[in-house]
Amino acid sequence: MSDVTTKSRGDAAEEVVATWLESQGIQIVARNLRLGKYEIDIVAREERLVLVIEVRTRSARSWTSAFSSISPSKRARVRRAGSRLWDRRYRNDSTVDRLRYDAVSVTYEHGIAKIEYIRAAF
Repeated sequence: MSDVTTKSRGDAAEEVVATWLESQGIQIVARNLRLGKYEIDIVAREERLVLVIEVRTRSARSWTSAFSSISPSKRARVRRAGSRLWDRRYRNDSTVDRLRYDAVSVTYEHGIAKIEYIRAAF
């Protein structure tokens, strides 16, 4: 699979997730947020909670699931990115109580996106 195809599939999955989150009443704060060498796919707010969301996708033909593709090193990078975000933006924000790390899997069956969402994934 080419990098262009992988990137476009990832971008499409993030768009699907952002639209779904908004339909659930969750506010999107940022997408593809760069924090130095780290990146967060989606940052969102659910009342007093900041969500750091890792979006993964796999084709129906893939040998592994989208969730299983989140390696321990990837989890560590996402947690470091979230920690930087907390320190730089939310640590002293009185409208925020805490930060949570969620993961989302997007798979496509017959061209239709299927979303699986795990709260407090890591």
